[in-house]
Amino acid sequence: MKALQFTAYGDRPVVTEIPDPVPGPGEVLVRVAGAALNPLDIKIGAGHVQEFFPVTFPLTVGTDLAGTVERLGSGVTGWSVGDTVLTRTDPTAGGAVADYAVVPATSLVPAPTTISLAEAAGLATAAATAWQAVHEIAELKAGQKVLVHAGAGGVGSFVIQLARRVGAHVVTTVSEAAAELVRKLGADETIDYTSVDFRTAVCDVDVVVDSVGGETEARSLDVLKPGGLLVSLPVPPDFDRAAARGLRAEFLFHASDTERLTKVVALASEDLDIVVDRVVPLGNAVEAFDHLADGHAKGKVIVQP
Repeated sequence: MKALQFTAYGDRPVVTEIPDPVPGPGEVLVRVAGAALNPLDIKIGAGHVQEFFPVTFPLTVGTDLAGTVERLGSGVTGWSVGDTVLTRTDPTAGGAVADYAVVPATSLVPAPTTISLAEAAGLATAAATAWQAVHEIAELKAGQKVLVHAGAGGVGSFVIQLARRVGAHVVTTVSEAAAELVRKLGADETIDYTSVDFRTAVCDVDVVVDSVGGETEARSLDVLKPGGLLVSLPVPPDFDRAAARGLRAEFLFHASDTERLTKVVALASEDLDIVVDRVVPLGNAVEAFDHLADGHAKGKVIVQP
């Protein structure tokens, strides 16, 4: 079969042919319909997160996939050949961007039936991370004001929608080219980060969800109201700096959770939109990876075997 693989830290991935995988006890072989690329895939390949996610090469890229159950390993119950499923693999195992993937049966959830199976892969990390930010960490409530950085990105686009659903007032930083997109998702206000310092455009914010980091994290403290919360996705924030100003800061370390993912799938079956930047064939997966690495993708980049 074909797969997109890293061969060493710092190298671009390559599409190559590898033996078809065989499911072991408790595992399922899935024919991949779509695999979603994530910023974490870029960090893993670059070697930036070796401390948290040590990997062995060659490594098939990707954690997020949707597809059809092709074969069951011994001892697997609750699933049948032909079931459509969604899963997020362990980042150290990868395996998503390929024709087939072997995954633990316990990591599977039924795929939504109201959207294409390939695009459903876009839910596995991005939408589940957004759920964790909005409902589990921030516990966002109606009437609160939330600032979402990079609102047109994979996670940001879902945060906007989930915040809208609870009745929050949503402000987001985006390029002018993406402003209309995020308004349709539910953003009440947009700030063009290419020309405006967001600190001059918004204040008295209850929650900031930051998927950018760096100077954006530091400047975000200036717009929070006393006792406000910064939720940082890229790296642990400066907790002491926030506390010194009477603010709270939390690091969102996303871990796969089938219960959370099941909730996200249920919402996707109702009115949760997956913003798809592009769907590309597996043969062009390297170009898709490079596009995501450039940092300007609007929503999810999906690879379709």
